[in-house]
Amino acid sequence: MRCRSPKLAGMIRLFRRAPPPERSSLTVSHCGESFVVALKRVGSARRYTLRVRTASRDVVLTMPARGSVRAAREFAERHAAWIGARLRRLPALALFAPGEIIPLRGVDHVIAASGLMRSSVRCEPVGGEHGRPRLLVGGDPRFTARRVADFLKREALHDLDGAVQRHSRALGKKARRVSVRDTTSRWGSCSASGALSFSWRLILAPPFVLDYLAAHEVAHLAHMNHSDAFWALTRKLSPDTDRAEAWLKAHGASLHRFGGPQTRTNVR
Repeated sequence: MRCRSPKLAGMIRLFRRAPPPERSSLTVSHCGESFVVALKRVGSARRYTLRVRTASRDVVLTMPARGSVRAAREFAERHAAWIGARLRRLPALALFAPGEIIPLRGVDHVIAASGLMRSSVRCEPVGGEHGRPRLLVGGDPRFTARRVADFLKREALHDLDGAVQRHSRALGKKARRVSVRDTTSRWGSCSASGALSFSWRLILAPPFVLDYLAAHEVAHLAHMNHSDAFWALTRKLSPDTDRAEAWLKAHGASLHRFGGPQTRTNVR
């Protein structure tokens, strides 16, 4: 029979008593439908709240730091009908597939096959269904979605980089780097090192919206806050600030309905 040291024995007991991992989600049902609800503990929360997020198309239940999963489940089950109703109200997804209509710089374009073997995407300003401009996609049709997504990201990076350079020259400061991502909580960000990041989905919006977001983040190179001085500078760089803010409030969430899993890569 082997003798264990008191330290080793204590470690073994601690390991055996380790609590099970915290649940990150739960599932509730209503009228034959099941909904996955993500759980989020927040130290400042005083009650349980539910939110259906348009951008990520999911359900989040915020709970107090010491709240119980059992109480969270009961809360979610009481509001299962509300969850279902809110999810059904989300705008339908528009995948990057032939025949779909997607905006490019605020103008609706129809995705169509070019008939060419070369795997490229190009704009045709006139023509297509009802006279709409078209995005003509070549190559294997199985990769249409990925090619459209990559094309939009390249276009977004091109436009944003140009707008950032223009506003940076006006400000007399230089951004360290410009990149695009598929963010759901913000349209742009500026790091302490001066790296700017934007949502590629801004290429779907009218140009004045993209230009405003570029000016907004460039202004952060001078003011890492949202003070009156920051907003004064932003409006100086972009006279369309208020117009763009209003557009994003009214239409910004709808930009997240375009595309699918193939949109989740970043471009620099």
